[in-house]
Amino acid sequence: MEPGSMENLSILYQSRDFLVVNKHWDLRIDSKTWRETLTLQKQLRHHFPELADPDTYYGFRFCHQLDFSTSGALCVALNKAAAGSAYKCFKERRVTKAYLALVRGHIQESRMTISYAIGRNNTEGRAHTMCIEGTQGCENPKPSLTELVVLEHGLYAGDPVSKVLLQPLTGRTHQLRVHCSALSHPIVGDLTYGQASGREEQPFRMMLHAFYLRIPTQAECVEARTPDPFVPTLDACWSPHTLVQPLDQLVQVLQAAHDLKPTEGDSGPCSPSVCLPEPGRPPPHPATPPETEAQRASCLQWLSEWTLEPDN
Repeated sequence: MEPGSMENLSILYQSRDFLVVNKHWDLRIDSKTWRETLTLQKQLRHHFPELADPDTYYGFRFCHQLDFSTSGALCVALNKAAAGSAYKCFKERRVTKAYLALVRGHIQESRMTISYAIGRNNTEGRAHTMCIEGTQGCENPKPSLTELVVLEHGLYAGDPVSKVLLQPLTGRTHQLRVHCSALSHPIVGDLTYGQASGREEQPFRMMLHAFYLRIPTQAECVEARTPDPFVPTLDACWSPHTLVQPLDQLVQVLQAAHDLKPTEGDSGPCSPSVCLPEPGRPPPHPATPPETEAQRASCLQWLSEWTLEPDN
């Protein structure tokens, strides 16, 4: 991808109610700081001034968040009703998200579930960062779940690296970055949770990208897939040598629920969120078990942490 600019805003999906954009890396979604000359909000105002909503502070309603350093699919609701329908999907855990990442080292397992609880780090000098339960200074850790599938092994600038697909099943702050770091396979270029000794200052970006997004609102199924940014033709430092799992097969699994008949009580145009199967196995039929009060409370807490709030 080219360096971020006001002009190079890529649109992945557009309807009367929603936009999905391919956010650039090292770009804030919005900011109250005058020094931020380029934000996603300013890009949107530049390209779609007629869509800006004067009833909102930033002009656009972002349905979810991506970190400053993370690129990829980000959904924007174009009116209050659309924002409410998207919020309902997040609240009911019906959204499917998948990320691509390059992580340090060669992960030997083809797939794993990462379940470290994540809390805020109150250690001096580590403000605004997160940590896993049991580490010093970890405050109020909450259950967190990430599915990881290895796609390729290779080298990045001569160092062993794995390309992985990550599916967050909860929405903690910095969840994917913290979980990868906890495995001792931090994301390449992650200056906060990556390796010490200045090693992560060499890559030109943090190698985490929101690759796939599906939000099944009642009126429409918002679905978008970005191009893969982690290919040798776009970054000569990345040299894959062993294919573990084809990405296209996993995308078919993620999209499978869209083709299946809705489950009982599902009134939307596409089915609920699905999890990735073991490599080589057929996709499971998506199920929607009844939500417990504890799950509902946990989900509401999750939403209050980051959904529809300014990026920090």
